[in-house]
Amino acid sequence: MQLGIIGLPQSGKTTLFNALTRGDQPVTMSGGRFDVHTGIVDVPDERVDRLSAMFKPQKTIYAKAAYVDIAGLEGGTDKSGEAKAFSGALLNRLAQMDGFIHVVRCFENASVAHPSGSVDAQRDMDAIDMEFVLNDLIMVERKLERMREEHGKQGGREKDKLAKEIELFDRLHGTLSEEKPLRTLEFSLDEARNIASFGFLTLKPVLMVLNLGEGQAAPKVNPMFLSGSSVVDLQGKLEMELAQMPPEDAAVFMQEYGIEELSLSRVIGLSYDLLSIQSFFTVGEDEVRAWTVRRGASAVEAAGAIHTDLQKGFIRAEVVSYEDLVTLGSMAKARDHGKLRLEGKTYIVQDGDIVHIRFNL
Repeated sequence: MQLGIIGLPQSGKTTLFNALTRGDQPVTMSGGRFDVHTGIVDVPDERVDRLSAMFKPQKTIYAKAAYVDIAGLEGGTDKSGEAKAFSGALLNRLAQMDGFIHVVRCFENASVAHPSGSVDAQRDMDAIDMEFVLNDLIMVERKLERMREEHGKQGGREKDKLAKEIELFDRLHGTLSEEKPLRTLEFSLDEARNIASFGFLTLKPVLMVLNLGEGQAAPKVNPMFLSGSSVVDLQGKLEMELAQMPPEDAAVFMQEYGIEELSLSRVIGLSYDLLSIQSFFTVGEDEVRAWTVRRGASAVEAAGAIHTDLQKGFIRAEVVSYEDLVTLGSMAKARDHGKLRLEGKTYIVQDGDIVHIRFNL
């Protein structure tokens, strides 16, 4: 899971990045430079803690999440009145992300000047949305031009296949021309495969984070066509300060401010929902470990998440649910009560399953 933290300058991107990663990156303005910082964090999961207490393994390994603080996005137009274009390096980095955390400034602070001169959450949210729409539209128009030229030539690809691709990209063009993100469309499996390599920015899911000041109520905003997006509000500066405190001090302040959980847990949980992924576990005396797969993944796909050899030589998966295992207290009792099952390749892995792969190469 790799999520890019984006937003306009002075929105609080790096503040949120530091809160999530317990980092200390400078939060000063980057001046429009393309700048990237990556942090890998353990995904908090009480189930891993409980399993580790049961099996007392030599190693306990949590699932990992990567958050990427991406500077260099600026909305608006240049001196000629044209929309500011993203650099090739910036576009390449954005295209690599599985999704985005879009930080929108809501806080007022006279010592931190807003690039546009005033705080307006809806305006700032729309600015980035429209930049992404414009960049995708340019890509689609260029692809359509090339395909139409190829279609008019003799000896090109199969005409019917090419005509279907043109039809698909015409649909993309129509949606983007209406200033709608591509994630509002539905695609067949073949269509999804066809466009996967393009890295369209408006196809990626987005978590909108409203960055509030202390005691501030969240403003009403209307994210562009909520499909594939969700909205959460938090106090970024306070969350960063709490994340950098010793745990015992942080607990006191959290109680004082009525914060039930740090953004680390809250945003990671929302990230899982955003990307439609889930965790399953492998357990034993040597290691208890959490793995991530997409929701709806089969047992053989879960085997591949662990190691490609397990996927190639897959025979069966031994599966027990987390709830059944902790209720019964051991794998032996789970087997005795018929809760430890043998499943084939097509079994759909459930969130919290404990899985052991039988394989042979």
